[in-house]
Amino acid sequence: MVERVLDEQREQEMWIAYKKSKDPKIRDMFIKQYAPLVKYVAGKVAIGMPHNVEYDDLVGFGVFGLLDAIEKFDPDKHVKFKTYAVTRIRGAIFDELRSIDWVPRSVRQKTREIEEAIHKLESSFGRAVSDHEIAKEMGIELEDFQKLMLKVSGTSILSLNDVWYSGDDNDKVSIADSIESHPSLNPDIIVEKEEIKRVIVDSINELPEKEKTVLVLYYYEDLTLKEIGQVMEVTESRVSQLHTKAIMRLRSKLTNIKKGIM
Repeated sequence: MVERVLDEQREQEMWIAYKKSKDPKIRDMFIKQYAPLVKYVAGKVAIGMPHNVEYDDLVGFGVFGLLDAIEKFDPDKHVKFKTYAVTRIRGAIFDELRSIDWVPRSVRQKTREIEEAIHKLESSFGRAVSDHEIAKEMGIELEDFQKLMLKVSGTSILSLNDVWYSGDDNDKVSIADSIESHPSLNPDIIVEKEEIKRVIVDSINELPEKEKTVLVLYYYEDLTLKEIGQVMEVTESRVSQLHTKAIMRLRSKLTNIKKGIM
């Protein structure tokens, strides 16, 4: 009988054994061991989602990510399974959300309009632009723009999990992967062949400091928006706005890059 809770050395031995044998008993043990991780990730994703997105559905989507992580995990790479699995679980949840097209068309359209305004202004000015400048470009009042940002904020998290480069399975890179894997945001530590990762990290480094901080605290430190608000001494809604603007700035920079490498 395999112990349910394993120490690190014993778990490493089990991963090596599973890689060689694909023993279903070992797989089932890992599923039981990491089932709480699925619930944790689903709970975090659920925060800020519309009411029509059910927590139990997110857990169900996440289970597929856990199974995928167990099958593809390579213990020889000296990365903790938990770190690897979180990205796979979250990615599976977002993939399913995208497939059921849960974002209202009107919200998606407004999101595109904001991203286009940001891209136009920042390409012209060569710097991060303010809310006031974006609102002016869109021909709306600042207060209306801020309300609009709150309206679209619940959908922006999906954007970080878009794949920006696809070679084989090992070359798929998302913005979230880049943040989670490289907390220092230092391009020098990124594997040389993965050029797109360097582009992503450079784009992150160009964000206003508060927006960059929100991304790192949310995706790397694994804090909720409420907890980030406490750290930064701002409201949760303000954190949500900062998060959304950060995603939109990144998407406006990376969409053109993506088109160029497709």
